[in-house]
Amino acid sequence: MDRWTEIALFVQVAELGSLTKAAEALELSNAAASRHLAALEERLAARLVQRNTRRLSLTDVGEAFYRRCKPLLGELHEAEAEVNATVLKPTGVLRITGSLSFCMIHIAPRLPEFTERYPDLRVEIVAANRYYDLLDSGIDVAIRTREFEADSNITVRRLAETRRILAASPQYLQRHGAPATPQDLAKHKLLIYTNAHNPDQLRFTRDGQVLVLPVQGLLEANDGQVLRAAALKHLGILVQPMYIVHEDVVAGRLVPVLREWELPRLTVNVAYQSRRHLPAKVRAFVDFLVEQFEKNDYERRWTA
Repeated sequence: MDRWTEIALFVQVAELGSLTKAAEALELSNAAASRHLAALEERLAARLVQRNTRRLSLTDVGEAFYRRCKPLLGELHEAEAEVNATVLKPTGVLRITGSLSFCMIHIAPRLPEFTERYPDLRVEIVAANRYYDLLDSGIDVAIRTREFEADSNITVRRLAETRRILAASPQYLQRHGAPATPQDLAKHKLLIYTNAHNPDQLRFTRDGQVLVLPVQGLLEANDGQVLRAAALKHLGILVQPMYIVHEDVVAGRLVPVLREWELPRLTVNVAYQSRRHLPAKVRAFVDFLVEQFEKNDYERRWTA
């Protein structure tokens, strides 16, 4: 028999004065309620309830036991309500990690709307151009650009696909000219992201043709914002995903080159620990991010 059910039944009997009413309150059959009460008295080796044809009443031992059980049961209900509130209402600290560029461009500007929607939730951002272990680092949500996770306990939800492009400022192109072929890049100053897969080469495709070229950068950096700033200052041609430079391209601050050639695309994903009962704070942020990406139609804009 469930001890908490036994105690809950006993408290109901004490307060309602009826085994039938107590059974109804707990949605138990009369037979089950009788078994629970009998099991409780047998386990305690004491008679808790005096039975007569009209009403049940507590014995002296039952009265003393009731006074101890009532507040304990109340605390249990409060604890359950607190857990339920946490599950249903996002609270606590949400730890998010992503590249500096993604955090600056796509998370920080949306935090006012997110925190207004969930005022009891505090946000901590760990901006880093490396992949943290979610469990060891206490990370709730990670933004990543790889298709899968080696850990099967990590859930990956796709946000959008994005092209990678080569682009430079109009002033740089006026001064040095635009490359007409991938091979022309050897004559140009390149701004290379060192955390890219095989950063010392570029793999181009066009109409089924594949061309792999070795590259060397005038400037190499492990952060896209450094390369973007350098490109905006006319230092060279950068290689970056559209999710970082889209607004610069739209505004004309950066001009794509070799547009007919395609570099390997990236998939932007949100990753979090796989759990049967996903914390409300994680579900809230993931759903919010998916909603924002769909509303802004990022995949179409970044792959056009």
